[in-house]
Amino acid sequence: MRIAIVGAGALGLYYGAQLQRSGGDVHFLLRRDYAAICADGLRVESVDGDFHLPKIHGYSRSEEIGIVDLVLIGLKTFANAQMVGLVRPLVGPQTVLLTLQNGLGNEDCLAAAFAPEQIMGGIAFLCANRGAPGTVRHLGEGRIRLGEFCGGLSSRAEKLAALFTAAGVPCQAVADLNRARWEKLVWNIPFNGLCALTGKDVTELLADHCVRAEVVALMTEVVAAGNAQGLTEPIDPDRFIPRLIEMTDKMDHYRPSMMLDRLAGQPLELESIYALPLRAAGQKGVSLPRTAFLHALLSLGEKAHLATAVK
Repeated sequence: MRIAIVGAGALGLYYGAQLQRSGGDVHFLLRRDYAAICADGLRVESVDGDFHLPKIHGYSRSEEIGIVDLVLIGLKTFANAQMVGLVRPLVGPQTVLLTLQNGLGNEDCLAAAFAPEQIMGGIAFLCANRGAPGTVRHLGEGRIRLGEFCGGLSSRAEKLAALFTAAGVPCQAVADLNRARWEKLVWNIPFNGLCALTGKDVTELLADHCVRAEVVALMTEVVAAGNAQGLTEPIDPDRFIPRLIEMTDKMDHYRPSMMLDRLAGQPLELESIYALPLRAAGQKGVSLPRTAFLHALLSLGEKAHLATAVK
Protein backbone atom coordinates (compact mmCIF):
# COMPACT_ATOMS: atom_id res chain seq x y z
CA MET A 1 0.00 0.00 0.00
CA ARG A 2 1.32 3.40 -1.01
CA ILE A 3 0.60 5.95 1.75
CA ALA A 4 0.89 9.75 1.78
CA ILE A 5 1.06 11.82 4.97
CA VAL A 6 -0.43 15.30 4.59
CA GLY A 7 0.07 17.39 7.69
CA ALA A 8 3.40 16.15 9.02
CA GLY A 9 3.16 17.63 12.49
CA ALA A 10 3.54 15.50 15.60
CA LEU A 11 0.57 13.31 14.65
CA GLY A 12 1.49 12.80 11.00
CA LEU A 13 5.17 12.20 11.72
CA TYR A 14 4.47 9.69 14.50
CA TYR A 15 1.89 7.60 12.64
CA GLY A 16 3.82 7.81 9.38
CA ALA A 17 6.99 6.66 11.15
CA GLN A 18 5.17 3.72 12.72
CA LEU A 19 3.71 2.69 9.37
CA GLN A 20 7.08 2.95 7.63
CA ARG A 21 8.89 1.06 10.38
CA SER A 22 6.46 -1.83 9.90
CA GLY A 23 7.25 -1.98 6.17
CA GLY A 24 4.79 0.54 4.73
CA ASP A 25 5.59 2.54 1.60
CA VAL A 26 5.14 5.96 3.21
CA HIS A 27 5.59 9.38 1.58
CA PHE A 28 5.64 12.56 3.69
CA LEU A 29 4.54 16.00 2.51
CA LEU A 30 6.87 18.19 4.58
CA ARG A 31 7.20 21.87 5.41
CA ARG A 32 9.44 23.10 8.22
CA ASP A 33 11.18 19.73 8.74
CA TYR A 34 11.88 19.16 5.06
CA ALA A 35 15.63 19.90 5.09
CA ALA A 36 16.31 18.11 8.38
CA ILE A 37 14.38 14.95 7.51
CA CYS A 38 15.76 14.68 3.98
CA ALA A 39 19.30 15.06 5.36
CA ASP A 40 19.15 12.98 8.55
CA GLY A 41 15.89 11.01 8.51
CA LEU A 42 13.21 10.97 11.19
CA ARG A 43 13.76 10.36 14.89
CA VAL A 44 11.00 9.22 17.23
CA GLU A 45 11.57 9.63 20.96
CA SER A 46 8.93 7.38 22.45
CA VAL A 47 7.83 6.02 25.81
CA ASP A 48 7.71 2.70 23.98
CA GLY A 49 11.35 2.97 22.85
CA ASP A 50 13.21 5.43 20.64
CA PHE A 51 13.94 4.67 16.99
CA HIS A 52 15.43 6.36 13.94
CA LEU A 53 14.40 6.02 10.31
CA PRO A 54 17.51 7.10 8.35
CA LYS A 55 15.78 7.30 4.95
CA ILE A 56 12.45 9.04 4.47
CA HIS A 57 10.51 9.76 1.28
CA GLY A 58 10.04 13.49 1.86
CA TYR A 59 8.54 16.02 -0.56
CA SER A 60 7.73 19.72 -0.59
CA ARG A 61 4.84 19.41 -3.09
CA SER A 62 2.00 16.90 -3.38
CA GLU A 63 2.50 16.68 -7.14
CA GLU A 64 5.90 15.07 -6.52
CA ILE A 65 4.24 12.18 -4.66
CA GLY A 66 1.53 11.31 -7.17
CA ILE A 67 -1.47 9.06 -6.69
CA VAL A 68 -1.48 6.86 -3.58
CA ASP A 69 -3.72 4.20 -2.06
CA LEU A 70 -4.19 5.98 1.27
CA VAL A 71 -3.94 9.65 2.22
CA LEU A 72 -3.54 10.16 5.96
CA ILE A 73 -4.47 13.76 6.84
CA GLY A 74 -3.12 15.30 10.03
CA LEU A 75 -3.41 19.00 9.20
CA LYS A 76 -4.50 21.44 11.87
CA THR A 77 -8.08 22.29 11.04
CA PHE A 78 -7.40 26.01 10.67
CA ALA A 79 -5.57 24.98 7.47
CA ASN A 80 -8.63 23.27 5.95
CA ALA A 81 -8.95 25.95 3.29
CA GLN A 82 -5.75 24.53 1.78
CA MET A 83 -6.57 20.86 2.44
CA VAL A 84 -8.30 20.00 -0.84
CA GLY A 85 -5.54 21.59 -2.92
CA LEU A 86 -2.87 19.66 -1.04
CA VAL A 87 -4.73 16.36 -1.31
CA ARG A 88 -6.05 16.48 -4.89
CA PRO A 89 -2.80 15.45 -6.69
CA LEU A 90 -2.69 12.30 -4.51
CA VAL A 91 -6.17 11.04 -5.29
CA GLY A 92 -7.17 8.43 -7.84
CA PRO A 93 -10.48 6.54 -8.19
CA GLN A 94 -9.48 3.97 -5.54
CA THR A 95 -7.68 6.27 -3.10
CA VAL A 96 -8.93 6.28 0.50
CA LEU A 97 -8.84 9.63 2.34
CA LEU A 98 -8.48 9.22 6.10
CA THR A 99 -8.62 12.39 8.19
CA LEU A 100 -7.33 12.12 11.77
CA GLN A 101 -8.01 15.80 12.45
CA ASN A 102 -9.71 17.19 15.55
CA GLY A 103 -13.32 18.22 15.88
CA LEU A 104 -16.21 18.23 13.43
CA GLY A 105 -16.58 19.11 9.76
CA ASN A 106 -13.38 17.65 8.31
CA GLU A 107 -15.01 14.75 6.44
CA ASP A 108 -17.67 17.15 5.11
CA CYS A 109 -14.93 19.42 3.75
CA LEU A 110 -13.42 16.48 1.86
CA ALA A 111 -16.82 15.20 0.71
CA ALA A 112 -17.48 18.53 -1.02
CA ALA A 113 -14.51 17.86 -3.31
CA PHE A 114 -14.20 14.07 -3.55
CA ALA A 115 -16.50 11.04 -3.69
CA PRO A 116 -18.03 10.53 -0.20
CA GLU A 117 -17.43 6.79 -0.41
CA GLN A 118 -13.66 7.44 -0.56
CA ILE A 119 -13.67 9.28 2.75
CA MET A 120 -13.01 7.91 6.21
CA GLY A 121 -12.44 9.62 9.52
CA GLY A 122 -10.49 8.70 12.60
CA ILE A 123 -10.03 9.86 16.16
CA ALA A 124 -6.47 9.79 17.47
CA PHE A 125 -5.82 9.53 21.19
CA LEU A 126 -2.19 10.57 20.97
CA CYS A 127 0.08 12.44 23.37
CA ALA A 128 2.89 13.72 21.15
CA ASN A 129 4.65 16.93 20.23
CA ARG A 130 7.41 18.20 17.99
CA GLY A 131 11.02 18.24 19.10
CA ALA A 132 14.03 19.57 17.21
CA PRO A 133 13.63 19.55 13.40
CA GLY A 134 13.31 15.95 12.27
CA THR A 135 12.23 14.73 15.71
CA VAL A 136 8.84 13.83 17.18
CA ARG A 137 8.27 13.04 20.87
CA HIS A 138 5.71 10.35 21.68
CA LEU A 139 4.67 10.87 25.32
CA GLY A 140 1.91 8.28 25.59
CA GLU A 141 -1.26 6.77 24.16
CA GLY A 142 -1.52 6.56 20.35
CA ARG A 143 -4.63 4.49 19.73
CA ILE A 144 -6.99 5.28 16.86
CA ARG A 145 -10.69 4.66 16.24
CA LEU A 146 -11.74 4.99 12.61
CA GLY A 147 -14.82 4.57 10.49
CA GLU A 148 -16.62 5.34 7.26
CA PHE A 149 -17.92 8.85 6.55
CA CYS A 150 -20.97 7.22 4.97
CA GLY A 151 -21.58 5.12 8.09
CA GLY A 152 -21.59 1.45 8.97
CA LEU A 153 -18.86 -0.99 9.90
CA SER A 154 -17.01 -1.91 6.69
CA SER A 155 -14.41 -4.54 5.83
CA ARG A 156 -12.26 -1.67 4.52
CA ALA A 157 -12.28 -0.03 7.95
CA GLU A 158 -11.40 -3.32 9.61
CA LYS A 159 -8.51 -3.92 7.19
CA LEU A 160 -7.19 -0.40 7.78
CA ALA A 161 -7.47 -0.88 11.54
CA ALA A 162 -5.50 -4.11 11.19
CA LEU A 163 -2.81 -2.24 9.22
CA PHE A 164 -2.33 0.28 12.04
CA THR A 165 -2.42 -2.39 14.72
CA ALA A 166 0.27 -4.38 12.91
CA ALA A 167 2.36 -1.20 12.89
CA GLY A 168 2.19 -0.95 16.68
CA VAL A 169 -0.73 1.49 16.78
CA PRO A 170 -3.79 0.01 18.52
CA CYS A 171 -6.72 0.70 16.22
CA GLN A 172 -10.43 -0.10 16.26
CA ALA A 173 -12.93 0.14 13.41
CA VAL A 174 -16.25 1.68 14.47
CA ALA A 175 -19.71 1.71 12.91
CA ASP A 176 -20.66 5.20 14.15
CA LEU A 177 -17.91 7.70 13.33
CA ASN A 178 -19.99 10.63 14.56
CA ARG A 179 -20.28 9.06 18.02
CA ALA A 180 -16.53 8.57 18.18
CA ARG A 181 -15.98 12.21 17.20
CA TRP A 182 -18.27 13.45 19.99
CA GLU A 183 -16.51 11.20 22.49
CA LYS A 184 -13.21 12.87 21.59
CA LEU A 185 -14.84 16.31 21.93
CA VAL A 186 -15.79 15.42 25.50
CA TRP A 187 -12.04 15.55 26.25
CA ASN A 188 -10.93 18.16 23.73
CA ILE A 189 -13.40 20.91 24.63
CA PRO A 190 -12.46 21.27 28.30
CA PHE A 191 -8.77 20.42 28.28
CA ASN A 192 -7.63 22.08 25.05
CA GLY A 193 -9.46 25.29 25.88
CA LEU A 194 -8.68 25.56 29.59
CA CYS A 195 -5.01 24.73 29.10
CA ALA A 196 -4.70 27.29 26.30
CA LEU A 197 -6.39 29.98 28.39
CA THR A 198 -4.56 29.40 31.66
CA GLY A 199 -1.16 28.16 30.51
CA LYS A 200 -1.60 25.23 32.92
CA ASP A 201 -1.16 21.61 31.83
CA VAL A 202 -3.75 18.88 32.44
CA THR A 203 -2.13 17.75 35.69
CA GLU A 204 -2.13 21.28 37.08
CA LEU A 205 -5.79 21.77 36.15
CA LEU A 206 -6.99 18.56 37.75
CA ALA A 207 -5.00 19.20 40.92
CA ASP A 208 -7.42 22.05 41.74
CA HIS A 209 -10.72 20.68 43.04
CA CYS A 210 -12.80 23.62 41.75
CA VAL A 211 -11.30 23.40 38.25
CA ARG A 212 -11.73 19.63 38.29
CA ALA A 213 -15.44 20.11 38.97
CA GLU A 214 -15.70 22.59 36.08
CA VAL A 215 -13.99 20.12 33.75
CA VAL A 216 -16.62 17.51 34.67
CA ALA A 217 -19.39 20.08 34.12
CA LEU A 218 -18.02 20.91 30.67
CA MET A 219 -17.79 17.23 29.81
CA THR A 220 -21.39 16.71 30.95
CA GLU A 221 -22.53 19.49 28.60
CA VAL A 222 -20.71 17.96 25.64
CA VAL A 223 -22.11 14.49 26.31
CA ALA A 224 -25.64 15.93 26.29
CA ALA A 225 -24.96 17.68 22.98
CA GLY A 226 -23.51 14.52 21.46
CA ASN A 227 -26.43 12.39 22.59
CA ALA A 228 -28.81 14.76 20.80
CA GLN A 229 -27.15 14.03 17.44
CA GLY A 230 -28.92 10.74 16.70
CA LEU A 231 -26.02 8.49 17.69
CA THR A 232 -26.50 4.76 17.25
CA GLU A 233 -25.92 4.39 20.99
CA PRO A 234 -25.89 7.21 23.56
CA ILE A 235 -22.74 8.09 25.51
CA ASP A 236 -23.23 7.19 29.18
CA PRO A 237 -21.85 10.15 31.17
CA ASP A 238 -21.73 8.23 34.46
CA ARG A 239 -19.31 5.72 32.96
CA PHE A 240 -17.53 7.69 30.24
CA ILE A 241 -16.61 10.88 32.09
CA PRO A 242 -14.91 9.19 35.10
CA ARG A 243 -12.96 7.05 32.63
CA LEU A 244 -11.69 10.15 30.81
CA ILE A 245 -10.73 11.85 34.08
CA GLU A 246 -8.89 8.73 35.22
CA MET A 247 -7.04 8.55 31.90
CA THR A 248 -6.08 12.23 32.12
CA ASP A 249 -4.85 11.84 35.69
CA LYS A 250 -2.19 9.52 34.23
CA MET A 251 -1.03 12.07 31.63
CA ASP A 252 1.88 13.45 33.61
CA HIS A 253 1.88 17.23 32.96
CA TYR A 254 0.67 16.77 29.38
CA ARG A 255 0.20 19.98 27.39
CA PRO A 256 -2.56 19.67 24.75
CA SER A 257 -2.04 20.87 21.19
CA MET A 258 -4.12 24.02 21.60
CA MET A 259 -2.04 25.10 24.58
CA LEU A 260 1.15 24.60 22.55
CA ASP A 261 -0.35 26.55 19.64
CA ARG A 262 -1.28 29.47 21.90
CA LEU A 263 2.20 29.48 23.49
CA ALA A 264 3.77 29.46 20.03
CA GLY A 265 1.55 32.27 18.78
CA GLN A 266 -0.19 29.98 16.29
CA PRO A 267 -3.93 30.04 15.40
CA LEU A 268 -6.25 27.78 17.39
CA GLU A 269 -8.63 25.11 16.03
CA LEU A 270 -11.68 26.99 17.28
CA GLU A 271 -14.02 26.31 14.35
CA SER A 272 -13.83 22.51 14.43
CA ILE A 273 -13.55 22.01 18.21
CA TYR A 274 -15.95 24.75 19.41
CA ALA A 275 -17.96 26.62 16.77
CA LEU A 276 -19.24 23.59 14.82
CA PRO A 277 -20.15 21.54 17.94
CA LEU A 278 -21.94 24.58 19.41
CA ARG A 279 -23.85 24.99 16.15
CA ALA A 280 -24.77 21.30 16.04
CA ALA A 281 -25.99 21.44 19.65
CA GLY A 282 -28.03 24.58 18.98
CA GLN A 283 -29.73 22.97 16.00
CA LYS A 284 -30.95 20.24 18.38
CA GLY A 285 -32.06 22.71 21.03
CA VAL A 286 -29.24 21.87 23.45
CA SER A 287 -27.65 24.73 25.37
CA LEU A 288 -23.92 24.63 26.21
CA PRO A 289 -23.35 27.79 28.32
CA ARG A 290 -19.96 26.78 29.74
CA THR A 291 -18.68 25.68 26.34
CA ALA A 292 -19.95 28.87 24.71
CA PHE A 293 -18.20 31.02 27.34
CA LEU A 294 -14.96 29.09 26.91
CA HIS A 295 -15.21 29.57 23.15
CA ALA A 296 -15.82 33.30 23.62
CA LEU A 297 -12.74 33.68 25.83
CA LEU A 298 -10.57 31.73 23.40
CA SER A 299 -11.86 33.83 20.50
CA LEU A 300 -11.06 37.01 22.41
CA GLY A 301 -7.51 35.76 22.84
CA GLU A 302 -7.29 35.08 19.11
CA LYS A 303 -8.38 38.64 18.34
CA ALA A 304 -5.71 39.98 20.68
CA HIS A 305 -3.11 37.74 19.05
CA LEU A 306 -4.07 38.90 15.56
CA ALA A 307 -3.98 42.55 16.62
CA THR A 308 -0.48 42.09 18.03
CA ALA A 309 0.64 40.28 14.86
CA VAL A 310 -0.58 43.18 12.69
CA LYS A 311 1.44 45.68 14.73
